[in-house]
Formats: sequence, C-alpha cells, structure tokens
Amino acid sequence: MDPMIRKLRFRLLAWLHRSRSGPILFVKKFSYKDVKRATDGFHRVVYSNSHGTAYKARFEGGEVALVKETRAFDEGTESFYREVQFLERLHHRHLLALRGVSTGNKRLLVFDNIENGSLKEHFNDPLKTPLNWKARLQIAVGVAAALEYLLLFSNPPVYHVSISSGNIMLDDNFTAKLTNVGLLSSIGTYVQMPHSSCSEECMGQECGNIVFQLGVLILELVTGQSSRRTKVAPI
Repeated sequence: MDPMIRKLRFRLLAWLHRSRSGPILFVKKFSYKDVKRATDGFHRVVYSNSHGTAYKARFEGGEVALVKETRAFDEGTESFYREVQFLERLHHRHLLALRGVSTGNKRLLVFDNIENGSLKEHFNDPLKTPLNWKARLQIAVGVAAALEYLLLFSNPPVYHVSISSGNIMLDDNFTAKLTNVGLLSSIGTYVQMPHSSCSEECMGQECGNIVFQLGVLILELVTGQSSRRTKVAPI
C-alpha cells in the first residue's frame, strides 16, 4: 500500500473512532435556555414513559418540534453519545428526524416537525376534525413501513420501539412519524442483535410487544378512539 494512502487511512480511522466515542460532531446544539423557553418551562407535555418525557416546543420563528428528555442516559455520557449518533443515522419518511441536542440541566433530544400534534389528540380532542378513512389507512401503512425499515433494514436492527397513538406524531401534511425509537430495550439495556429476518426474532419478547402494540394501534384507527377508551385484552 502506498505510504501516503496508508497514512490517510490511519488518520481517517482514528477520526472515526473519536467521533463515535466522543462528543457529538454533526448534530446541532440547542441551548438549554432556548429549549426551556420553547417548551414553556417544560410544561407542554406530549407523553411520558419510563425513559423520559416528551414536550411540544415552539421556537422563535414558529418552528414546532418535539423535545424528549432522556432519563435513561443520566449515568454516563458514552451511552448518550452512542444513542444520538445512532438516531442521527436513521432516515425514513415515517420516523421523526433528529434535529439536535441540548446537554444542559437535562439531556434533551430535539426532533423534527410535529405541526399537527399526536394521533391521540385527533382521537380525543373534540375541536379537531376527525381523520377520514384515507388518512387513517395512510397512517397504518406508514407505521408498518417504518417498522419494516427498523427491523429489516437498519443495522443494527432496532427492537426498542414503542407504538401508540400518543407517540405517533403528524407533520403539516398529516404524515405519521414514529418517535419512541432507540437502541435501548424495554428493560433499559442495549440490544445488539444480529441482522436476521424478523421471522426468526419475532419469537422473542421485543418483537412480540411490537406486534401487539401495532394491533392495538390498528384497532384505534378502525374505531377512531384511543386505547384508554377501547378495552383490549392482551394475547
């Protein structure tokens, strides 16, 4: 190998190693003060779960975004950087894109446009126009397409996915966007599974949960009611 090429290769590999284990290089940084102001002091809660709380943020200029607090990474920075770098690489029409981070008093992830709020709001808010059948079908197809990407085409496959009308956001074109996606499993540990077909993995708890949650979502779309009003017996 040419000495110059070898030297460039060594430097490139060293830079890649630093970028994967060190501070986030290619993600926009938001100030904690700006995020707090945009979320009205963290009072605009969209949903909350064991890993953190999500807020609706309206930044100066009118941009509407979803801000997620990440409690799961409070113990160390390495896992937080790894999660952010992984989320930044996920690109799909039906996944909410990561726009940036804030690492002030809280570790926060700032995601893309949620102009029309959550799907749950459209089920429960009497002031919102009910979604027609075409819109509901497009939402179901969009969520299924996102799951296909996460389980079959992402490397590594993403098995930590939470599906509910509360954490499915709608952009200004009413395109469905999954928001609760990451490397963490439901028990708070990292999942590094081999890239295999879903038919082999779906015997496990993670894929079983995904299938059940998708079934509940489809039932909600058919009935036009969120699961808090629709009684569903687990399989």
